[in-house]
Amino acid sequence: MNKTEMAMKLAKKADLSQGRAAEILEFVFSAQPRKGLIATALDAGEKVTIPGFGTFSTKSRGERQGRNPATGATITIPAKKYVHFKPGKTMRERVTEDRPTPVGRPKSGRCHSVPPFFNFTGFLRRR
Repeated sequence: MNKTEMAMKLAKKADLSQGRAAEILEFVFSAQPRKGLIATALDAGEKVTIPGFGTFSTKSRGERQGRNPATGATITIPAKKYVHFKPGKTMRERVTEDRPTPVGRPKSGRCHSVPPFFNFTGFLRRR
């Protein structure tokens, strides 16, 4: 789902205009400087916790040594600050619960919507 689709669903559920719903989403989720509520809180070093949904926070990764894959030379990878999201218990359980497999979809996770004779991966492996 993209932002426009989310705005449409929010507008329908909350009885808002689609434009107003898009403004609300922009106000909460914008990553532009001094705009989005979540990004502004993360800039200030705060955690943003939405009970049942999850927690947005920042983490730091220290400087470390790595290798340039092209030359094999040792390089220094600089320290980095990054955004981290930890799903809440309710969200985690909802996403990971076992649900019945939809009809026509294999349990193996492989897509069988394409007939086997169009499966080029087996052809490429044989060569």
